[in-house]
Amino acid sequence: MTLPGLQVTEAGTTGLVLTRNFAAPAELVYAALTRPELLRRWHGAHGWHLTGCDVDLRPGGAWRFVSHGPGGAEMEMYGVFREIEPPVRLVQTEIHRGWPEGAALVTTVLTETGGHTTMTVTAQYPSPEIRDQVVRSPMRRGAGEAYDRLASLLDHEKRDTHD
Repeated sequence: MTLPGLQVTEAGTTGLVLTRNFAAPAELVYAALTRPELLRRWHGAHGWHLTGCDVDLRPGGAWRFVSHGPGGAEMEMYGVFREIEPPVRLVQTEIHRGWPEGAALVTTVLTETGGHTTMTVTAQYPSPEIRDQVVRSPMRRGAGEAYDRLASLLDHEKRDTHD
């Protein structure tokens, strides 16, 4: 299960692992994952725009994203941060409004080597059925497109800091 730049693998019966490399330091990737002004510039597949973005970045703090896409489509996702370790790790719950009950537990790990960062996102779903529903959804394409947009943002931000 591979898209250009994105690898998606199943982990056990309830997990998915998304891996993507970025030509940017972990501190910048972390900022793009946690700062609303940066999230609004990349989060979502092509044609989707993050119109609502609330981030209370602390253990126990809530987050909420609302995105709008083609034809007036709307997607809302939200959760609570459980662990915050800048700039290397985030652990949070994730619920998609309108999807089956139950929160996924999502762990994001950033590993930097020589100014490049590997982002590993591990999502553990409440059941194999929910994980399989996510696998059948457009998640793979949407995440791949969003991470391509993130890579472009990171390139732009790196250029701005070196000019």
